[in-house]
Amino acid sequence: MPNTQQLNITLPNEMAAMVREKVASGEYANDSEVIVDGLEFLRERDRGLERWLRTDVVAACNELDADPGSALSVSQVRQYLADERKKRAEP
Repeated sequence: MPNTQQLNITLPNEMAAMVREKVASGEYANDSEVIVDGLEFLRERDRGLERWLRTDVVAACNELDADPGSALSVSQVRQYLADERKKRAEP
């Protein structure tokens, strides 16, 4: 295979079993495919996090810089989080 490197890795037993289960189920042809898919997922997650930081977080920081009085107090944040937790706990 061009553009590949062989690595020797050590996984916790639970993760090694997960890799074997994925291959045994026929979902993947071999252990390497499972690891590659997991790394691609991790790369995409990191890209999404980077996009979120560069857009939403930067925009929120800019808004706060422009109007510091719009910031929530600690008690307001705590109340908001408590309300959200309560909403998620409701059936």
